Amino acid sequence: MFWKTVGRLLIIPLGLLLAAATSTFVVVTLGLERVTAALHQQQPGEETVSAMFDLVNQGLILTTGLSIVPALLVVFVGEIARVRSGLYYIVGGGVAMAAIPLLASYGETGAFALPEQVVWQVFATAGFAGGFVYWLIAGRNA
Repeated sequence: MFWKTVGRLLIIPLGLLLAAATSTFVVVTLGLERVTAALHQQQPGEETVSAMFDLVNQGLILTTGLSIVPALLVVFVGEIARVRSGLYYIVGGGVAMAAIPLLASYGETGAFALPEQVVWQVFATAGFAGGFVYWLIAGRNA
């Protein structure tokens, strides 16, 4: 019993760390592809440097401490309730990551402003991937 608890205390942070790395990788790669596509749709002569700085600023806002709170909530509920379902962690990860743009827009303006559909798609996909990785490492044996 003691060693099982110690093992869980080691495997849960490892699972969270690898899931966060996976989600970050997906956000960066998918986000970079979406940013490149958006910049290529602009007309020549438009101010692309200021647009790029705006995109980087929005990215920094989204990658603040808001990103860990929803993910930890999904993990805590799953571990306490001993949920072993892959579907729970995959959907929970997607919902947790999709909540980040909404929470970031609330912190910036003081009211909820819905971000663009592309932002939802990128973050939800990253959350699905992160939830799957967490389930593979730690969630299967909750």
